[in-house]
Amino acid sequence: MELGLKHLSPIAYSHTTSVAGKPFVSGGLWEMHTVCENWMLAACEPNARADVFVKQRLSLIEIGFRLREDELNTERRGLEARIDAARRRPLAGRGIRLPGDIGDGIRALLATNEAAFDDAVNELNIRFRSARAPLHYHNGLIQISEDVLTEQQIEGPFWKLLADSKWQNVDTDMKEAFDRRDTNGRDPAFYAARALESTIKIISAEKGWTHGRERGAHNFIDNLMASKNGFIEHWEGDALKAFFTKVRNPLGHGPGNEPMPNLSLPATTWAIEYSMSWIKSLINRT
Repeated sequence: MELGLKHLSPIAYSHTTSVAGKPFVSGGLWEMHTVCENWMLAACEPNARADVFVKQRLSLIEIGFRLREDELNTERRGLEARIDAARRRPLAGRGIRLPGDIGDGIRALLATNEAAFDDAVNELNIRFRSARAPLHYHNGLIQISEDVLTEQQIEGPFWKLLADSKWQNVDTDMKEAFDRRDTNGRDPAFYAARALESTIKIISAEKGWTHGRERGAHNFIDNLMASKNGFIEHWEGDALKAFFTKVRNPLGHGPGNEPMPNLSLPATTWAIEYSMSWIKSLINRT
């Protein structure tokens, strides 16, 4: 669909043989993984743009990883329901029933599948680094990641934390921030700040600290830094408030007659990494 094609490569095959001196045509349908494989391994045509050729194949890899990750997320969300159904299911026939809780086996199988997927993701990202391609796969997308140290210490653990569905809005805004930065779009730092603000609001609500009289990010930060809650230190709250005052607010409000606010690329990258570090730290405290 992304390439405007009905099929990546031919889905049927046929060949002609001779039977009793007469031509005989036989054929069938390729399995879908073979259709994908044939397209993936096809040679780049002499007049084709190599850049587009490689990106198209990376998009298929991205889709494959995303589909598998979605499957595992669906399994994880329905895990307890599957365990309850398995426990209620009557034992069929006279087969031997192994001792132990059937739920432990189902959980172990999911853990094995998740570990295998994590290994595949790690291998993909290592291959990107080995090829000196500034790319990184996380949460269904391949995006640009130019700083190896940041990728290993911040981005990798960060995206893994956001795999939980309750952080979906945080994940969406942060991916938007990366896309806008990498395509020179408008206000990528604003979306990073939105992701950070969503994190603060989610934690405030989950802890029961949200009272409904909040008027902005500063009030939610107050909830986290309140002495009775002690979730963050006062100096940490002051640093967060300064970020929203100096970075998010100018980008989030119309400038009127003033010049349009515009962060440099280094400042934008700093704002994104700053937001990621804070989001990671706050989630790890919950």
